[in-house]
Amino acid sequence: MDKRVLWITRTAVFLALLIVGQITTAPAGNTLITGSVVNLILIVAVMTCGLASGAAIAVISPVLAKLFGIGPLVWAIIPVQIAGNAVLVVLWHYIGNNRILAGRDVAGICALVIAAVMKFAVLHIGVSLVVMPLLTLPEAKAATISAMFSLPQLATASVGGAFALAILPVLRKAIKNGSQGTVQK
Repeated sequence: MDKRVLWITRTAVFLALLIVGQITTAPAGNTLITGSVVNLILIVAVMTCGLASGAAIAVISPVLAKLFGIGPLVWAIIPVQIAGNAVLVVLWHYIGNNRILAGRDVAGICALVIAAVMKFAVLHIGVSLVVMPLLTLPEAKAATISAMFSLPQLATASVGGAFALAILPVLRKAIKNGSQGTVQK
């Protein structure tokens, strides 16, 4: 199969999973669940399909969430979310695939910690210190939005990363076996 077609197909599958994940978890009203699912999909996409796939999904995800009515209340936050997602996938790509760090397990744990902290930092600083001061929202509403983009983001990136570490070995094996046309019994 043409590599470009394969890339488009895999990226589309992860984008579909992301949309289904957002739509099915959002009604529960728990951003920790929805955010963890989104981060899991972003990480698995970048680690199995590459940086371009992960980056594409990182950019599209917040826009679709807003269009489906499950994203942030104001459009001004979308670029910050895109930046946070981009930081997550870029760090997972470069750290998680780094074999100098004594193997895939250590690299994965390093990617989980560093990417989660950096995504949290980008979102918290971007929303609390850049976007909120520019908007004319009531103070209580601005404080609520700022709080949503603080520690909960660290938690969702960490939980999504932990689940990704658990399923990536199985997924990689399945992809490898599938691309070789073999099935493990």
